[in-house]
Amino acid sequence: MLSLTQQVLRTDLAGMPMEWIDYRVAARLYFLGQVAYACGDALFELRGGINSSTHRQSRLAIHSIIATYGTHHALNKLQDDYAPPLSNRTLFHRDDHMCMYCGSRFSGRHLSRDHVRPTSRGGKDVWNNVVTACVRCNNFKAGRTPEAAGMELLAVPFTPTHAEYIFLMGRHVLADQMAFLRAHFPRSSPLHRRIARAVDETPMNDTAA
Repeated sequence: MLSLTQQVLRTDLAGMPMEWIDYRVAARLYFLGQVAYACGDALFELRGGINSSTHRQSRLAIHSIIATYGTHHALNKLQDDYAPPLSNRTLFHRDDHMCMYCGSRFSGRHLSRDHVRPTSRGGKDVWNNVVTACVRCNNFKAGRTPEAAGMELLAVPFTPTHAEYIFLMGRHVLADQMAFLRAHFPRSSPLHRRIARAVDETPMNDTAA
């Protein structure tokens, strides 16, 4: 039984991922006639009142992915220079909660945002210049470049596409939602390998990441 906190993936009419919504927002979109089609598994069945003519109770199935009408500026998010908002939560998720210097994984409270080229040396606070670092490694590196500190980066930082960013923002992403989002990732996306590894390590009775 899925929790009512399970997120629904909303897309535009062309299937471009837009955002995560809860079942209440999804139900409202159905009520307003904004849902063009649905795909993925049915997550919830909402029950309404009894029809006075048919004496039947109204029911509404909420699926894991719904496509909606309207203009949502999706084209702007397909531009080559598009960069999603940067936050520690999505940064840590991008790097799989792994310190990009020592390779150890930590919970969020033991991680920090490191600027590969320090801001004191002109480095910018952008996706391509930040990595996840444990507090110990970040303190050791201090205001130096990795080369000056004798440290090696385990992966090259990258700016997520909009679809990758939606994935990183998700909580308890279901298998069908993950497959849908992954189809929108660039072929070279480092997230492909990570997702494939997560799927291989997931028990058969667990369908989410």
